[in-house]
Amino acid sequence: MSTPPPPPPRKRVTAAMVAERAGTSIAAVSLVVNGKHRGRISDENAERVRAAVRELGYVVDSTASALARGTSDVVVLLAPDLPNPFFGRVINAVQETLGERFQLLLFASPTGAQPTVADVRRLAALRPAGLLVSAPTVEFLDDAPAGVPLVLLDAPGLEDRAPAVNYDLASGVRALIAHLAERGHRVIGYLDGSTPAATYELRRTLLQAEAERRGMTLLTTPRVRSRPDIAEAMAAAEASLPAWRAAGATAVIAASDTLAHGVLAACARAGLRVPEDIAVAGFDDLPASAVTAPALTSVALPGDLLGSVAARLLVSLIDGGEAPEPAELPAALVVRASTG
Repeated sequence: MSTPPPPPPRKRVTAAMVAERAGTSIAAVSLVVNGKHRGRISDENAERVRAAVRELGYVVDSTASALARGTSDVVVLLAPDLPNPFFGRVINAVQETLGERFQLLLFASPTGAQPTVADVRRLAALRPAGLLVSAPTVEFLDDAPAGVPLVLLDAPGLEDRAPAVNYDLASGVRALIAHLAERGHRVIGYLDGSTPAATYELRRTLLQAEAERRGMTLLTTPRVRSRPDIAEAMAAAEASLPAWRAAGATAVIAASDTLAHGVLAACARAGLRVPEDIAVAGFDDLPASAVTAPALTSVALPGDLLGSVAARLLVSLIDGGEAPEPAELPAALVVRASTG
């Protein structure tokens, strides 16, 4: 039995074919499929284009589009500690905001280090449509690809280098220190983050200043640090608890909830009751912090809001909008059982 000949190859659907089916121009098709049609063509014409795309099975040639524009449809999110659970909410919000128009590429160093010059060059070779950079260093910004739209996330003090979305950490710190003062705490241990990020520096500086203003002491010498890893944070806290307690500490603040979870584990191993023997608090208000034992008091830093606001700013820049003023997001204290 002879094998039937294969069907002829399907003719590639072009933008011109979509335009002919929709009764619009090729330019209108380009605007719709690239998400740039609002305010430029009518809703009726946009819907006709979308219907023609569905009927014909049109797929945008992203490679050709990138060559024509000089950029790809890739948005890169860089952060030194993407494994930190905090970034799960950030990433989801960025993806939802970017929609189908852009592909999101995550760039992270497993050691918590900032990207190197070589990494920056590799990113430039991708011709990204834009960059979202969390907690950058000045050196990174000096080497960042020229001409690529850039938005900074949680990068206090660097607002003059690029559009930035930061948290109002000062108000959250004031609320946390006031809460601990009301509970009678006067000496507080501190577990810092080891990630080289300005946000951790600012958290420590604000906590120390607010504690001193209230006649309290934040124990920052010797400096105790950990990566955003519960086991490492537990080991750091376990090694430091005797010295903190000897100095009179009745509370411990951690620079992030992940670190605070490690502190809770260290207290449990040491036989310390929380909050009866020692109170514990953190920053971020991760979902898991509501179900730790005991539930963790935390300064809430909404990651979903950080991601969505930053992504919207970046899309505006990609579309030729003017650089916006720095955005500052709320930081509110959430009191739970770990501080009594």
